[in-house]
Parts: sequence; structure tokens; C-alpha cells
Amino acid sequence: MPNLAAILKEEIRRLARKEVKALTSSTRRAVATYRREIAELKRRLGEQQRKLELLEQLEKKRLAQGEGTLLPQEQQHVRFSARSVRAQRKRLKLSAEQFARLLGVSPLTIYNWEHGKARPRAAGLKALVAVRSIGRREALRRLELLDAGGGKETSGKTVG
Repeated sequence: MPNLAAILKEEIRRLARKEVKALTSSTRRAVATYRREIAELKRRLGEQQRKLELLEQLEKKRLAQGEGTLLPQEQQHVRFSARSVRAQRKRLKLSAEQFARLLGVSPLTIYNWEHGKARPRAAGLKALVAVRSIGRREALRRLELLDAGGGKETSGKTVG
């Protein structure tokens, strides 16, 4: 009789293993598929991050070179008005500090320009002309890029 009980136990074990294997095989296949998909997503994310870093570097270079470079004949036709500086800043809804970072000058320079105490030099005038054509979203995006590039870039340097 003990032999019959051992045979029954073994058969029950075998059937249980077969049942468990049948139930877990689909889960194992799904896990393998998910792992492949996750690995592919990680590769794509890495590629996208590299592309984003490259684009940010290109944008910083473009901003540093001054996209609004004026030709000598255009410089003569650009007029400066203290009211226009303030109006541009208000149109973009930026503080004087933010506006100064955007132009690459100090906040005190912005104050002096707005109050007519000083006039911008050529580089400051170029920056003002370049800012005329952008909107609030673009201005905020450029400020974010400047912040991401190592903090404030107006290390006491005034262009005005």
C-alpha cells in the first residue's frame, strides 16, 4: 500500500507541475516581451537625450553669436528710445533682471536705459533689436536655456 500512496503523490506532483508550467509560460513570454520593449525604449530615450543636448548646444551658440546681428547700414536706421525698452520688457512681461539676462547685460543697465540715463552700445542695440521680434514664450525658453547653461550669464558684464 505504501507504494500506491507514493505513486499517487508523484502523479499529483507531476500534474501540478504541468499545470503551473502551463499557467506561467504565458507570463514568462510576456515578461520577455516587456523586457525587450523596455530595452528598446531606453535606447530611444538615450538617442533623444543626445539629440536634445546637441540642439541645446546649437541654440546656445546661436544665441551667443547674436542672431540679430546688424549690418552697418542697418545700425544707422535703428532708433533707440527709453520708452521702447520699457515697452518691450512690459510686452514680454519680464522683470528687469530677467530682461537683463535675456539681453546679456546687468539689471542696472536696463534701469539706466529705461530712465534715459544711458544709451546702449552697438552690442546692446543688437540685442534689443533681436528681442523685438520674439514673443513671451520664446523669451522664457531662451531664459531657461541660459539658466540651464550654468546659471546667470551676466557676471557683472554690461554692454550698455
